[in-house]
Amino acid sequence: MSPGQDPLTPPRADTPAPTPNPEPDEGTRRHVRIAIIGAGFGGIGLGIRLRQAGETDFVILERAEDVGGTWRDNTYPGCACDVPSHLYSFSFAPKADWPRSFSGQPHIRAYLEEVTDRFGVRPHVETGNEVLEARWQAQHARWLVRTSRTELTCDVLVSAAGALADPSIPDIPGLDSFTGRVFHSARWDHDYDLAGKRVAMVGTGASAIQIVPSIQPEVERLTLFQRTPAWVIPRADRAISATERWLYRNLPLTRRAARAGIYLTREAMVGAFVRHPALLRLASVAARTHLRRAIEDPRLRAKLTPDYVMGCKRILLSNDYYPALTRPNAEVIASGLAEVRANTVIAADGTEREVDAIIFGTGFHTTDMPIATRLHGSRGTTLAEEWREAGMRALRGTTVAGFPNLFLIVGPNTGLGHSSMIFMIESQLNYVMSALEHLSSPGVAALDPRPDAQRAWNETLQRRMGRTVWSLGGCASWYLDPKGRNTTLWPASTLRFRAETRRLDPAEYHLLPSRPRPEPAALPPAVPTPTVEVSR
Repeated sequence: MSPGQDPLTPPRADTPAPTPNPEPDEGTRRHVRIAIIGAGFGGIGLGIRLRQAGETDFVILERAEDVGGTWRDNTYPGCACDVPSHLYSFSFAPKADWPRSFSGQPHIRAYLEEVTDRFGVRPHVETGNEVLEARWQAQHARWLVRTSRTELTCDVLVSAAGALADPSIPDIPGLDSFTGRVFHSARWDHDYDLAGKRVAMVGTGASAIQIVPSIQPEVERLTLFQRTPAWVIPRADRAISATERWLYRNLPLTRRAARAGIYLTREAMVGAFVRHPALLRLASVAARTHLRRAIEDPRLRAKLTPDYVMGCKRILLSNDYYPALTRPNAEVIASGLAEVRANTVIAADGTEREVDAIIFGTGFHTTDMPIATRLHGSRGTTLAEEWREAGMRALRGTTVAGFPNLFLIVGPNTGLGHSSMIFMIESQLNYVMSALEHLSSPGVAALDPRPDAQRAWNETLQRRMGRTVWSLGGCASWYLDPKGRNTTLWPASTLRFRAETRRLDPAEYHLLPSRPRPEPAALPPAVPTPTVEVSR
C-alpha cells in the first residue's frame, strides 16, 4: 500500500490496546458512581437520563475526540439514515426542524452534539480517553478501570461502545501488497481524491448502496464486488416543508403524531419478520418492480436479483443505487473479492481488474463485540471468553451473569430489522435507571444476574428466533455468528422489548451486600499482545 498511508482502522477493542500510561499517582485516581464507555446515542442518552434524574456523579469515557458514535465515524459520501428522522431521535429530546424525512449524517451528528449541550452532559464527557481494561473487584464490589489517560473506580460500569464501532475488513490474500489506496467506509479517506480513479467497491450493504451513486459520477471506473445482492426498495425521502417545521415547533402534538405514525407503520411489519416470513415474499413484489423499472439489461438485472426471502438480510432503501450501476463506467462482478496482486483485484470467479483504490463496505464486528475482550468479570475471565463457546448472550440484552453491575447498551439480541434502534436504546435506559434505583437501596452494593434467569431468557429467545425470516429466509447474514446463531436481533415487537425492560426484577439477580472500600488500588499491568497491522 502507499508509503506513509494511515492505517485502515484504529486499533480494534479486541486487539492490543494502546500501551497505558505509567501507573498514575494518587492525585490522578478517582471514584465515580457510574462510568459509561462510549459517547454515541447510548452513552449520551444515558447521560441525559442521569442528569434528568439529578445524578451528576458519572463520567462518559470516549476514545475519539468528539461525541457522535457511528455518526461521527461514518462520513462517507451519501451517508444517511434509513429510519425516518422523527423516529431516529430521543423521545425525551425531540427535534422539530429536521430538514428531510430521512436525515443525512451531518444532521444526525449535529443533533447529538446539540442534545449533549442542551442537557448539560458535555462536562461529563472525556474525549480521547479509551478504556483499555476493566476488572470487577469482588472484595470491594466495584469496577477498577484503566484508560489511556488514567485509572478510576466505579460502582457501575455501562458499556455503550455500540455494535457499529469497529470496522470489519476481510482477510484478503495480497491486500498488504496493493499499490493503491485502501480504506473502509467507516474510515473514509477525505484526503484521497477519487476523481478519475479506477475504484473497487467491496460489499453491497447499507453503506455501499449510498457510496456507489455518490462516487460513480466522478470516478473513471467503478467495479462493484458483490457476493450477494440485496433487496432494495424505493426511499420515500423528501424535504420537510417550512410549514411542517413551524407546526412541529409550535404545536408539539403534531410532531408527536408524526412520530407515532412512523412508529406504528414500521411496527406493523414486525409480524412478517418474526412470525410469518412467507408474507415477505409478497412484499418482494415491490422490490422486484423497483429493480425492473431501473434496470433494463436482463443480465445485469439477474445479477442484482436476490435468491433468498426478503428480510433475511437487511432491506435497503435507495432511489439512485440501481441507476448508478447502469452507467457506462460502472460494472457489477457477481463474486466476492478473493485476492489482490499489486494493483490487480481478483474475484472468486477469476475476474481480474486493475484499480487505483479499494473501498471496503464490509460492515462491522457485530457478533463478537470487541469491547468484550477488555471486561473481566468476577471469575477473572473476560466477557469474550465467557461468550466464546455459546455466543453472545445476556439477560434482557443488558446484563451478564458473572459481571456484576455491568450493563450493555445495544447488547446481545437487541438489534432490529424493521424499526429504530433509538427506541430499543431508550428501553434499555429504562432498565438501567431501574437498576440504579435498586442499587440505591440500603445494603445493596451490586446486582449479578442469576445464571438460571439468563439461561431461561436466552432459551426462550432462541426458540422464537427459529421461526423468523432470519432463520428461515435462506441467507447468510451479519446477523449470524460463525456458528450460525443469531445473537444480534430481537425476535419480537419493540413494544414487547419495552415491556420486558421497563423495570428490573430483583428475583432475577443475586443482590450482593455492601462492603468497606479502601483507597483505589492499581490494576496489574496489561498483558501485551501482538499488534495486527491492517495497512500502511
